[in-house]
Amino acid sequence: MDNIKVLIVDDHAILRMGLASLLNTKRNIEVVGDASDGESAVRKVMKLKPDVVLMDLMMPGMDGVETTRRILDRMPETKILVLTTFGTADGIAHALEVGALGAVMKSIEFPDLVKAITSVAAGERVVSPEIERILSSDTSVPALSPRQTEILQSIARGLSNPDISKQLDISLDMVKEHVSVLFAKLGAANRAEAVSIAGRKHLLKD
Repeated sequence: MDNIKVLIVDDHAILRMGLASLLNTKRNIEVVGDASDGESAVRKVMKLKPDVVLMDLMMPGMDGVETTRRILDRMPETKILVLTTFGTADGIAHALEVGALGAVMKSIEFPDLVKAITSVAAGERVVSPEIERILSSDTSVPALSPRQTEILQSIARGLSNPDISKQLDISLDMVKEHVSVLFAKLGAANRAEAVSIAGRKHLLKD
């Protein structure tokens, strides 16, 4: 089996250096590079073509979720393994929803991390027990106004903002304002993510 090429994405230089040093001791893993932010991560994935990207969620500027989305838009064969110290259920769930294949805590034992990298490289989904607990404990449901609920249902049906404006007989600017507030309440970056989160939180009517 060829070496698994790994790119490490984290805004902490010491962590990147430490991980690279440890991973390079494994015969089947080769750290081909690292990145301290999302923009450079996307560029380096395009250039270095790693098999697996170890992705931090919390970074200044473009976060790990958006970085994951952009990487997979350009290089869909890349496998993303989220590596996080902590995180909200939504943050981790968003990363998985946009295509990350796994998520583990940074406190993971090194042999388990190597196993996770190997599994993700093979196309297997890997979610650590700690992450599973975080996801399963996500019971918070945002309070939506009746109008926001109507707009959410319309978004779920695939309607555009102009379509919603006509359907509900309100101005386009008002629709945009409601959609913006709705995304903020759900913690969503776009319409598809909003619908996915709403479905998980049982906010959509059958």
